[in-house]
Amino acid sequence: MADKPSRALVVYGDGLARFVDPSHTHLHSLASKASCGFLSLPNAPLSESEDERIVREFALLLDSWEAYLNWKGDTTNDECQNKSLIPTISESFMGMKAAVITNNSSLESFGTKLGFTVLESKDFTKNAENSFMASELLKLLGFQEGKTLDISQFDLVFVHIGPGEKEDKTVANALEYVNSLVGEILNLAEPGSDVGSRLHFSVVMSYGSVSEDDDCLKTSVLISETEKDANLSSLFPRQSYTMRGENQRKDVRHYCPMLIAQWQYAVTRKDTAETFSFEDFKEYGGNLIIPADRFLHEVAFKLWKAPKYGA
Repeated sequence: MADKPSRALVVYGDGLARFVDPSHTHLHSLASKASCGFLSLPNAPLSESEDERIVREFALLLDSWEAYLNWKGDTTNDECQNKSLIPTISESFMGMKAAVITNNSSLESFGTKLGFTVLESKDFTKNAENSFMASELLKLLGFQEGKTLDISQFDLVFVHIGPGEKEDKTVANALEYVNSLVGEILNLAEPGSDVGSRLHFSVVMSYGSVSEDDDCLKTSVLISETEKDANLSSLFPRQSYTMRGENQRKDVRHYCPMLIAQWQYAVTRKDTAETFSFEDFKEYGGNLIIPADRFLHEVAFKLWKAPKYGA
């Protein structure tokens, strides 16, 4: 744990996980330094639109399910009967100041409901160089010219990037944009620097919409029967990501989890993953699997905005 509160940057590659390949060297470089693992999701509702999926999965990352139901207009659900009881991000996490950067109008609407400051991606991409974007993102968090200011505009900045977020609307270019941005962030937050010691950097990649014949159905995080010790099979406990407190979660999707790598110099643990891939994370990742709705609680702890996660 750092001796001062961290400031967090989350780069969220929405629907891009399946397209990461060996050419995305900056993502693999991050994975080799970071603590890597998975965020499990529930099954998608039937007939869900793409915008609903985008907002639903973002809401899960923020542990804001009631706010999502309210945004969707599901006012018959008991969880969102009283709109005034739905907390903002600041109310949930000890006054945390947060921004989300996106060009998705539905996500903008939802972020506003939760008290995020909503910024449009195009305002950060006027300069074609990703070094400009990286520098501007760090300025929002109070990092300027390699120094950490005492006061920052935000404690947390979420950058949402998916197919259609850039003008060319292609997956390949969106992913290359993420890869390049990660490289610039790592360059500015080099180990031992003022920025590196205070920046808690997360990269989250999701698989997006999943169908029954999807190749990513092979990406199961379940421990198979062949991986269990037969002599201990009767004692094998439920995996913790399937539980919420003492109760078993009713709806857990065991395949196509979000991939996550987190790094902060001298704060996060380093595992033995070498590439940003499902296979490497499953075999060598140190973070294993946590439910997506616990993600922000863990990040907020590093910002001194939440009690210790998992204690």
